[in-house]
Amino acid sequence: MQRLRLRLVERPSPSLYLKLLISASSVLLALLLGAVFLVTSGVNPLMAYGKLFLGAFGSRFGLIETVVKATPLMLAGLGVALAFRCSFFNIGAEGQLYMGAFAATWAAYAFSELDAAFLLPFMLLLGFLGGGFWGMIPGVLKVKLRVNEIITTLMMNYIAILWVTHMLVGPWMYEGFPWSPIITEAARLPNLAGSRLHVGIFFALIAAVLIYLMLMKTRLGYEIRVVGANIKAARYAGISIFKTIIPAVIISGGLAGIAGMVQVSAIHYRIMPGLSPGYGYTAVVVALLGKLHPIGVIASSIFFGGLLVGADMMQRAVGIPVALVNIIESLVLLLIVAGEFLIRYRVSFERGG
Repeated sequence: MQRLRLRLVERPSPSLYLKLLISASSVLLALLLGAVFLVTSGVNPLMAYGKLFLGAFGSRFGLIETVVKATPLMLAGLGVALAFRCSFFNIGAEGQLYMGAFAATWAAYAFSELDAAFLLPFMLLLGFLGGGFWGMIPGVLKVKLRVNEIITTLMMNYIAILWVTHMLVGPWMYEGFPWSPIITEAARLPNLAGSRLHVGIFFALIAAVLIYLMLMKTRLGYEIRVVGANIKAARYAGISIFKTIIPAVIISGGLAGIAGMVQVSAIHYRIMPGLSPGYGYTAVVVALLGKLHPIGVIASSIFFGGLLVGADMMQRAVGIPVALVNIIESLVLLLIVAGEFLIRYRVSFERGG
């Protein structure tokens, strides 16, 4: 007796326009599904989303705060996107951000006598190296021992956060409170236009340009794209998997580390619990929504930065918890994954014995 067997058949690679359509549709559907939660709470969705949009983009203050929130998302999102491009699923940007913040803060304390012209670049370098080192560890484990990077990067988030917590309740505790002392003026990134907007946004934009040029114009970028497309074909072509994945994950973690340095040097002026409200985790959604493209990451980070800022006004105006933003983020992620599956595979039924 013959039975029907289900088989997934891979489709040809989708065009960039189709990928962008999937991203836009994912956001729209997530907002529509989010509206269901609003309706069940007795809130007019148009009013709630209107307040959210006005809070994020309807004033100078809102725009500035949106860019401030988008900056660490952009840096960490670029890092995640680069790692994903070589089939290294980096879920550890949160821990890499904390380790970059830790290294940069240590530099601010150890070399506090330096002028800003020397101290800030040194903090930037150590922030990159701190995050890059934390990203390199699971990279080596994956390439050399074939350890699943999703598990290692995720678990290392907790190690990094707990290490920083140990420092804050130990050597760096300040006057009995679990945060470190204020860094010196020389260790602070300059603000722009007398606001909370800071030069860290230029770090993020420059990083986006450099990542794009590396991916499209260099040999390493070509090898990253080949390994990401088909690792077996890359090996057959003589591409070193170790020499491709390790630099990629170091840069990936390093960008998240710079995001941590920016949070310390431009926003909080110290390292503290809750330094990141989950920027490293949101960066995964940012990278996927941006289709792992630097320009897409810029756009998606601004979108999510706007969600974070607008949610406060929405909560004050209509009484909806900020947790709705987390629901929308999760819906976007689920819909993107579902959309990617549908455009990459089709279902085929075959008769078998």
